[in-house]
Amino acid sequence: MKPEEIERMRDEALAAFAAAGDLDALQAAKVAHTGGTSPLALANREIGALPPQAKAEAGKRIGQARGAVSKALAARQTELEAERDARVLVEEAVDVTLPYDRVPAGARHPLTTMMERVADVFVSMGYEIAEGPEVEAEWFNFDALNFVPDHPARQTQDTFFVQGTREDGKPTVDDESGIVLRTHTSPVQARALLSRELPVYIVCPGRVYRTDELDATHTPVFHQIELLAIDEGLTMSDLKGTLDHMVQALFGADMKTRLRPNYFPFTEPSAEMDMLCYVCRGESVGNEERPCRTCSSEGWIELGGCGMVNPRVLTACGVDPEKYSGFAFGFGIERMLMFRHNVEDMRDMVEGDVRFTRPFGMEI
Repeated sequence: MKPEEIERMRDEALAAFAAAGDLDALQAAKVAHTGGTSPLALANREIGALPPQAKAEAGKRIGQARGAVSKALAARQTELEAERDARVLVEEAVDVTLPYDRVPAGARHPLTTMMERVADVFVSMGYEIAEGPEVEAEWFNFDALNFVPDHPARQTQDTFFVQGTREDGKPTVDDESGIVLRTHTSPVQARALLSRELPVYIVCPGRVYRTDELDATHTPVFHQIELLAIDEGLTMSDLKGTLDHMVQALFGADMKTRLRPNYFPFTEPSAEMDMLCYVCRGESVGNEERPCRTCSSEGWIELGGCGMVNPRVLTACGVDPEKYSGFAFGFGIERMLMFRHNVEDMRDMVEGDVRFTRPFGMEI
């Protein structure tokens, strides 16, 4: 309990803390010099055996020594923790400029994204999505839509016929089976009129088939989206307003459409729909200094066919043409994708190369 003994115990503890090179060594020194069996702790217990007149002075010396030890321990622990954190930042640093080795993210096919985007435009207007089979009865694909029996589209050079079996067990040939791979999504419209209550407002996206050679602008398997609206009092002005809303939603608020007379068996009157060129906005017309490759300086781009539903189609589907009228239009999704994203070769869409699809991202 001599003053020099207390100072020695204190100095040994301070030296041990200063000599600790890491937190584990400091923990060992802490147990040795501040634990229950440490010299200062044992000296503190002996105070009770001292004479009353010596207890106060001994308690003061030991308390000061233990306070100095605790203060030195806390300071050294702070220093070692700071050194550890700095070392971890250096040793465990991550170089974010290094090339990553994770599997690159995929992408949805842009045709899928485009179909859903167009469909969403009409769903927001109150239309419903309608679907139908890709292997279709010839009646739905042609007869119900007012295609005459000798129409060129019904021949094998334009349509894929599905081989069937005759009554004698032999396979059918050419167009005997009456089953085709649908050439357009219009059969969905006929099915909807036969199965739904009027009025009908539907949009029909889907895959279709025609006997085209695969080249930069044609493919035997492609996608269409068609719209059908049947209600009382619908006119061509309703059709024009719907078309204007669609192209403005997809290409910009300043886009316009125009209708040119044409012929389709399932609409009367029929028209080709053009939209204002989305590149030059019509400014290239008659302007030799600013030609436009997209529209060939005509100012307009053909988008698809449309018209008022032919009364014969309504009659074939059990709808009274004296009471109801309607309009329809359709266009190719591949063509829309080429317009919107400047895709030059349609073969890029079907070859499955992820380098083509990835730039379009994962938009949902």
